[in-house]
Order: sequence, then C-alpha cells, then structure tokens
Amino acid sequence: MLSEQMATVEKHLCDSSWYALHTRHQHEKTVDRILINKGFDTFLPLYSTTHNWKDRTKALSLPLFPCYVFLKGGIERRLQIITTPGIHGVVSSGGRPAVIPDFEIEAIRRAVESGARVEAHPFLKCGNWVRVMCGPLTGVEGILVRKKNVSRLVLSVEILGTAAAIEVSAFHVEPLNGSRLKYRIDELVVGSRRASDTATVS
Repeated sequence: MLSEQMATVEKHLCDSSWYALHTRHQHEKTVDRILINKGFDTFLPLYSTTHNWKDRTKALSLPLFPCYVFLKGGIERRLQIITTPGIHGVVSSGGRPAVIPDFEIEAIRRAVESGARVEAHPFLKCGNWVRVMCGPLTGVEGILVRKKNVSRLVLSVEILGTAAAIEVSAFHVEPLNGSRLKYRIDELVVGSRRASDTATVS
C-alpha cells in the first residue's frame, strides 16, 4: 500500500502533462501572472490586433483562447490552483483533469512565436490534414483551409473544442496519409485520458 502511495506521489512530482484552466472573462492575464508568481509553469498564447475608436486606434494583445490558461504539471497542487482569483476550475474529463497532448500545445506555441499572423478560428472536426515542410513551423500538422486565395493552417485543442489559424503557403505543406491521421487521432485520445466525449470544469 505504501509503495503504491509513493508511486502516485512520484508520478505527480514528475508530471509534465499539459492541462487547461477555465478562467473568468478577461482574467486570463491576471491568472497567468498569479500562477507564475506561485511557481507554476503556464502558457498563455496571445495574438495582436487593433481596435478602432472614434478618436484613436489602439494595438492590443489578446488571449488566443479566451477564458483559458494552460498549465504544465503541478496538478497535485490543485488547491493552490483553484483558489487563484479568476479561476473557475480545471478542465476535466471522466472526473479527472483532462490532459492535453504535447503536440497540440507545441503547435500553438510555435505558431505564436513564428511572427506570422495568428487568429482564433472555429473548431474543425475534419478536413484536409497537412504537415508543414519548411520554415519555423516545420513538422507542425493541422487542417489546411483556403479563403480568398489565402491558405491557413488550423491548429486545434481537441478537448476544448477550440482552434487557431495561421497563414501558410500552400507550397510549403504536404498531405498526410491515412495511417498518419489514425496515429494522431489515437495519440490524442490516449493523451487526453478521455473516459467520455464531454469535458467539464471542476
């Protein structure tokens, strides 16, 4: 019994999985700052936009996924997390914190850091899956969409049902074959530890 408890503790201490925290509207940056000050490893992807008022135009940096902050590990400190002002709870599935696959977070991070235009996009359940062959996004996979002669790579966070899009050249991507798609789908299902198809906040 003791060995099982020690194994559980060790698992939590070594946990490097990604999780999603549901926050109050427009509290993402505050939550991110507080968690960092508490020693947590967080990721808050932002995008740049401009808002026009009658007398001025202002450049803004807004959350790419409103009401969400990503957390790496540290889930064993749950009380410190959920008592943070502005947090509604941890996104969960099957009664457990839902794990977000590393490749989803990495794709979003590289897109944000690439310097290209990134923006929120409706979640897509299916489409033409491709892999970027060159440039700062080399190896990143997503769904290719075209609108007004502009190609965009849609990157999804499956458990949240949200997505972001980044402009890419159609000449810099290659289609993914069926076996690769199945591998990605299986990896996502296992990585998310989904016991059901619906995520909750707890």
